[in-house]
Amino acid sequence: MTMMGGRFPQGSDEVGQPVASFPTYDAAQKAVSSLIAGEVPARDIAIVGQDLRSVEKVTGRLGYASAARSGAINGLLLGLLFSAILVIGSPSVPIQAFVGVLFVGIAIGMLLSIITYSFVRRRRDYASVMQVVADRYEVTVTPASIHRARQILGPQAAPESAPPARETAAEVSEPPRYGERVAPEPESGDARGGRGEPEPPADPATPDRPPAER
Repeated sequence: MTMMGGRFPQGSDEVGQPVASFPTYDAAQKAVSSLIAGEVPARDIAIVGQDLRSVEKVTGRLGYASAARSGAINGLLLGLLFSAILVIGSPSVPIQAFVGVLFVGIAIGMLLSIITYSFVRRRRDYASVMQVVADRYEVTVTPASIHRARQILGPQAAPESAPPARETAAEVSEPPRYGERVAPEPESGDARGGRGEPEPPADPATPDRPPAER
């Protein structure tokens, strides 16, 4: 999906590296505007939504009355279109024909809306609006402009990804397999209940004595 009739550039699968992350789309748009104002090529910038989810907001309950009301509004717009075409084609058309075309459009819109609702009312009896939102939005830049983008955004730039920490031996240790011999761990003197050989007592320090006089 593109906005303002734009096209995805060639090689758009490579969106670059993230330089900033924002909780809302409006904040990400402001960051993109700052990058473009800082002379970062627009084709090197992308906004990537992370953790996408679909949100369907229920706006009301459907019924024959609400279906007829929405159909009348659509039919009124359709009647205005046909009336404008009629007036442009025949400027001398009477006002009765103009009003008649409006009522015909309203009637057609109501009839089509009621018929459509009669088919779907068993499966869906409510009106809703669906949209796709993301938990966060990352502004990414291609490697050719990554340093310039980080200079412009400053402290809000996303830090470079650190290498994953190595797993300790305790985390990767696995239980012994069946039939595998496990070497017993050496027991310390304290673990044997004090059965180890006692250490010899240290010699008490003797005070320095002056040499005997002859």
